[in-house]
Amino acid sequence: MRIIYLHQYFNTLQMFGGTRSFEMARRLVAWGHEVHMITTIREKYISRKWSRTIEEGIKVHWLSVPYDNSMYFIDRIRAFLKYAIESAIYGCHLSGDVIFATSTPLTVALPAAYISKRKKIPLIFEVRDLWPELPIAIGTLKGPMIPPAVWLEKFAYRNSKEIIALSPGMKEGIIRTGFPTERIHVIPNSADLEMFNVPEITGHEFRKQFNWLGNRPLVVYAGALGRINGVGYLADLASAVMTKNPDICFLVVGEGAENDKVLSIAKTNGVFERNFFMLPAIPKQKMPAVLSAADIATSLFIDLPPMWANSANKFFDALASGTPVAINYLGWQADLISGTGVGVVLDRKDFEKSSHQIIDAIEDREQLKVAGIAARELAQSRFSRDKLAKKLETVLISAAD
Repeated sequence: MRIIYLHQYFNTLQMFGGTRSFEMARRLVAWGHEVHMITTIREKYISRKWSRTIEEGIKVHWLSVPYDNSMYFIDRIRAFLKYAIESAIYGCHLSGDVIFATSTPLTVALPAAYISKRKKIPLIFEVRDLWPELPIAIGTLKGPMIPPAVWLEKFAYRNSKEIIALSPGMKEGIIRTGFPTERIHVIPNSADLEMFNVPEITGHEFRKQFNWLGNRPLVVYAGALGRINGVGYLADLASAVMTKNPDICFLVVGEGAENDKVLSIAKTNGVFERNFFMLPAIPKQKMPAVLSAADIATSLFIDLPPMWANSANKFFDALASGTPVAINYLGWQADLISGTGVGVVLDRKDFEKSSHQIIDAIEDREQLKVAGIAARELAQSRFSRDKLAKKLETVLISAAD
């Protein structure tokens, strides 16, 4: 089967950010399919329009569209539309049996539907976030921008033969639009079991790079520092923990629009480079070392119920590495933690309470070990990337028939 795969923000293991599309696509290639990935190069210094590479058998077509999450809203819209227009034209010249498009941004539905109609092949659409519900909730979309966004959501679903949702909550959101339940398939973000199965020495070597770390208990956040993530929460938590157990340290590995804000909170709290530390983003292939060194890995969001349906990569990376996970939001991931004992759901408003939650988890070394084993077992039993990629393959083949 020939798959035309649209993802504006595709990453390889050598790049920063999530690699779901890369991991899914390389497995599809390994199982005998031809995959054309239409994506973008985001660096500002790239001048040529299109370039092509082969990434583990994936035929990747790169369009130069500078982008980062600190850009003004109007500049982001321009980037979305440039990709939509150029990829629509480009994609029509590729051979394919099926179109697979993944959001965000939701504007990826425009070129995907166009190629689908022109080539008379089915479109399968993957929903990574509930748009426009989420940007409306955080105030990114306002006033006259809301009706076009709502229309675009309906357009995406109306032109899709099947839809992939990354969580049960996302499926419920899609059902509310009237899309048939039987054509919605839940395939969450998943655990790369082989990648994160590293020897203990990997974590020890990471720790040896930093004089401040040594054998201190380590709580890690590894991911984007965007507005939606609210990573300042960790700097406040570090402050509450320091008065009780200053040996526990917190590490943020990542970059984003709120990098300076998080740093400012840490400095104001007097915890920066005492029990709170920051490192720049690293490629995905280096993430196993970070999680191997961690006692607890975290996934964080601002207090926003629409985010409870998220399927955060960092949550599943923690499971794959056998690292207990702490989150500060509710929803299906919180239910998983409560039901399986793989970590702790932190109170997001009462730092006195959440600091005790972290300290109790860290100091009970036996229970921490049990939680880590449970995390790895959950990754293997329910969230193996291989198993979930097979489910995606089944949906694509069925749609193409």
